[in-house]
Amino acid sequence: MIQNWENKVVFLTGASSGIGEALAIALAEKGAILGLLARREDLLKQLAEKCEQAGGQARVLACDVTDERGVTESVNKFQNEFGKIDILICNAGIGGSAHAKNLTNELFRKVIDVNLMGAVYALTAVLPKMIEQNSGQLVAISSLAGIRGLPMSASYSASKGAMTNFFESLRLDLLKTNISVTIIQPGFILTPLTAERKNKLPFLMKLEDAIPLFIKAIEKKKRFSAFPWQLATIVRLGRLFPGWLYDKIAGNTNYREQKE
Repeated sequence: MIQNWENKVVFLTGASSGIGEALAIALAEKGAILGLLARREDLLKQLAEKCEQAGGQARVLACDVTDERGVTESVNKFQNEFGKIDILICNAGIGGSAHAKNLTNELFRKVIDVNLMGAVYALTAVLPKMIEQNSGQLVAISSLAGIRGLPMSASYSASKGAMTNFFESLRLDLLKTNISVTIIQPGFILTPLTAERKNKLPFLMKLEDAIPLFIKAIEKKKRFSAFPWQLATIVRLGRLFPGWLYDKIAGNTNYREQKE
């Protein structure tokens, strides 16, 4: 269990807004050293200043998470400065609403590249050093949407389901090491990704209420953490439903809007 974040070296993808930004500030307040990776350098610089003011250290690593070489170089640069990475948090993600009749290869590839491959690139860059030092923690910010398919969410549900299984497989491979794997599956959280939704989202959490749950899961090195508990319970029960019943219930939900 992590009891002291001071001087913990954390590499965080998708850091420039939403969950990533809030996590960075919260960890900086605890004294962490942060490598902030995202595309928007201007936002990262502003965030780095906030992190420094909060009591932590931060480095700006402007890079598209889908740029394999760029991610590797960013990891190496950060790791070379501080000698190690204690915790990798794979948070970068985008939505992707499309009805089956409007689904395109381009849309699907974009969501998979950011949500899944972005995590893969960060992990394969960080993991060798963790294995060498026989310590570290890998954190996946997945989603309850990855547990079963949802309407107009083929690319998003696929990416999060794959991410969950990817990290769980890694956990099994690493059981005999001192490297832990934590998979976090939040429900709906009020961020720029959900703020424009017209449809009412069930059990929508405020960002400030959700961040302590992310941190608690990381500190306790939980294998899985899903919240809010009400939605997590419903979704997990849904895994037990026969296909006909799940179709009847999930087929009538309308949490995502089709983007033209």
